[in-house]
Amino acid sequence: MAGGELRGSRLGAILRSTSGNFLEQFDFFLFGFYASAISKAFFPSDNETTALLNTFGVFWLGALMRPVGAVVLGAYLDRIGRRQGLIVTLAIMASGTVLIAISPTYAQIGVLAPLIVIAGRLLQGFSAGVELGGVSVYLFEIAKPGSRGFLTAFQSASQQVAIFVAAIIGFGLSELMSPAVVTAWGWRIPFFIGCLIIPFIFVIRRSLEETPDFLARKAHPTASEVFASMVQNFRIILLGMMLVTLTTVTFYFITVYTPTFGKSVLKLSERDALLVTLFVAVTNFIWLPIGGALSDRIGRKPVLLGISLLALLTAYPLLSWLVAGVTFPKLLLVELILSFYFGMYNGAMVVSLSEIVPPHVRATGFSLAYSLAVALFGTFTPFASTWLIEHTPNRAAPGYWLMAAAAMALVATLVLYRGKSTVPASA
Repeated sequence: MAGGELRGSRLGAILRSTSGNFLEQFDFFLFGFYASAISKAFFPSDNETTALLNTFGVFWLGALMRPVGAVVLGAYLDRIGRRQGLIVTLAIMASGTVLIAISPTYAQIGVLAPLIVIAGRLLQGFSAGVELGGVSVYLFEIAKPGSRGFLTAFQSASQQVAIFVAAIIGFGLSELMSPAVVTAWGWRIPFFIGCLIIPFIFVIRRSLEETPDFLARKAHPTASEVFASMVQNFRIILLGMMLVTLTTVTFYFITVYTPTFGKSVLKLSERDALLVTLFVAVTNFIWLPIGGALSDRIGRKPVLLGISLLALLTAYPLLSWLVAGVTFPKLLLVELILSFYFGMYNGAMVVSLSEIVPPHVRATGFSLAYSLAVALFGTFTPFASTWLIEHTPNRAAPGYWLMAAAAMALVATLVLYRGKSTVPASA
């Protein structure tokens, strides 16, 4: 009975802690999927590519707030606690979501419209800076030592549920509405749905309990001590950022950018692009805990090395094969291979990052490393991919971006795990 209660309590903790992750990724995916419609509503231009680049630029601008949020809110989590900090981040994130959902268009209020959208994205980026890290640390700290990879992987797995739900809603809209109606106002419906679930997520998250690890510490660092520790551990933060880069670049390519890639670049139907995204969300959810569990069994290093090397060698050839003769089955196959890379690598990477940062500033260190990778590389992926295709011109050019991310991950893994399969938490 006790074992069943423990499993039940852990399942409840996973659901309560990852609920905010769901909202974050739900909204981020929608912004990417409806980038074309959003660009017409808030960033009108005679050139479609320019309007799209403006939209992806705002998408990236929000991510630049992540490192700020990671340090400010991360210090709050390390000083006050995981539970209270995650409630605060949810409130900030929800504010950004509501702003984007209700903002009038450029045609209605002029330049104020894009400014409102930018403000919403900045709020979302600020909160997201510690949301993912805070949840990962929470799951890491409530897990048993031998199952930390498996349990921590559910932070990312929850995001795949959000993508699946968002894609289902998008698929339903595309079947019920004409493309013109979706572009005009239909794209707002999923954002309003996100607003409606906010109160429910607040109720769930308020029932979180503090982690035993945090409660067991006799002293918690002040904000100034947290900032000083970040400077002292800059090498670990930098290597952690490089470790995360493959995860975040691959993720934003196969989820946020894929619908635009499928429709605007490969000229497939919106329906096809959505179906691919649905399959990717499902396979991501499957591979993530498998990658985490495998790293529990054989060590973090073999998983991280193996996947980063595979991605380095195959990313560009896969995209070249796809664009040489575009079909729906080929796009699906390529995306599912990249999904395998993402899920297996990220399942091992998230727990690895939790282990390498100093425990007393775990939330800040994890969040800062992750946020820097997302800001500089991950959310820049849609913009970089669009720019590379426009200026090469080579529809497989985003493969170079994926290869660069894999190379960074490979170097970081070799440095961090020099001569060992695990890195001590005090590193």
